[in-house]
This record gives sequence, C-alpha cells and structure tokens, in this order.
Amino acid sequence: MISGFIKKYGRSIVLLAVLVLLFELATDLTGWLEPVLFPGLSKILPELKRSSPKLALGFLNSMGLLLPSYLLALVLGIGGGLLVGSSATLRAMLMPIFRGVSPIPPTMLIPYAIAVLPTFWLSSAFIIFAGAFWPILMGTIHGVVLLDARYLDNASTLGLRGFRLLRKVVFPGALPMIFSGAGMALVFSFILLTVAEMFGAKSGMGHFIQYYADFSDYPKVLAGMIFMSLVIILIMELFDLVQRRALHWIGKR
Repeated sequence: MISGFIKKYGRSIVLLAVLVLLFELATDLTGWLEPVLFPGLSKILPELKRSSPKLALGFLNSMGLLLPSYLLALVLGIGGGLLVGSSATLRAMLMPIFRGVSPIPPTMLIPYAIAVLPTFWLSSAFIIFAGAFWPILMGTIHGVVLLDARYLDNASTLGLRGFRLLRKVVFPGALPMIFSGAGMALVFSFILLTVAEMFGAKSGMGHFIQYYADFSDYPKVLAGMIFMSLVIILIMELFDLVQRRALHWIGKR
C-alpha cells in the first residue's frame, strides 16, 4: 500500500517539497519577497493551526453551499444532455443557443441573481450551479452524439427502445464524456465558490480568504489557501476514484 502511494504520488511530493523550499528560501531565509505580501511558513503554519476550528466550520458551510448546487447541475445536466443528445431535432434547435449562452461567465449574472432571487444563499448557489451546469450538459451531449453507431445498431437488433436503450446503451457509452464534463464542472465550482461567498456569506473557505484579504492579513490568507487546496485535492481524488470504478470496463476492452 505504501509502495503504491509512493509510486503514484512520489514525483508530486518531491516537486511540492522543492517548491516549498524555494518559497522558504525567498521568504523566511532571505527576505527576497516582500514580507507583508509573502509571509514565510514561520507565520503561515501557526495561523493555519490557530484558524483550524474556523476553517473546519468554513469547510462545512462551503460544502453546504457547493454540494447542493453541484448535484443539481449534475442531475439536470446529465438528464438534459441525454435528452438533447438523443434527439436530432432538439440538437438542431438548441445547440446554437447553448453555444451562444454557455460561454457567458457566471460572474456576470451576480447582479441579476441578487436582484431576482429572495436570499443571498440562493444567489450564491445559483452562481455555482450556472458554472457547473454547462460543462456537464455539453459533455453529456457530446458523449451521446459520439457514441459508436455499432452499439446502437446492436441494441436495435436486440429490440431495445426508449428508456431501456437510454439506460443500458446510451448512458454507459456516454459516461467517459460525462465524467470529463463533471470533473471540469467540479473545478469551476470551487473557483466560483470563492466568488459566491464574497456576498451574503458569513462563513466558508472562500469567505475566510476574502475576509482576511480585505484586512491585508496575508498569513491567514495563505493559510486559508493552503487549507482550501488540500480540500480540493482530496475531493478531486475522491472524484477520480469514483470515475475509475464507474469506468472500470474501459481498461478491459
């Protein structure tokens, strides 16, 4: 188990250690970098320890905002993508609109979300949802469209139609592209989480970073960034694990 961990993450750990050493060299050891903006680990690590209860609470609040938004985007994106991808008529009608609307940055919708939705929490959740929805939807549509025609021909020969065809052939065949879009959407969700927590939030990982940045308390800012980075790494590793389990059949083809 240990050897497997070292084999998988050894190079990343070595690279990270080198970067940390270079950072320490440029901060605590030599002072090459401006000490207010770039405090060394001697200041960051104690703040990380002192702020751990607040960061843990922030993690729970952030997940309470991010997970419902992302899961809703996942359900609607996959469902809508399967529907549109399976219908040439819907694709011809909707894809030009999707291509025009999907590149609009979700942050441009913040004033409208605040004005229209009744609470700041819903406004924040909507911004995260908007950023996660489009990659999942488009990935699902492309997964369905690019499905090997032989699968559909064989399914037709076996008499599969409607929902059974969707469940047994189309959805499994589109899964690689669905996971690709879902992974991209998860990354976007964390980026937008910090933006969403800038308004109306009283706690959260992004709120913690933004709050202390306003006071130029950069040891706490960097401590919050380190904590958030560790959380993202763990969640993305969990996502990769789910993806490998769900797509185990790819390696056996």
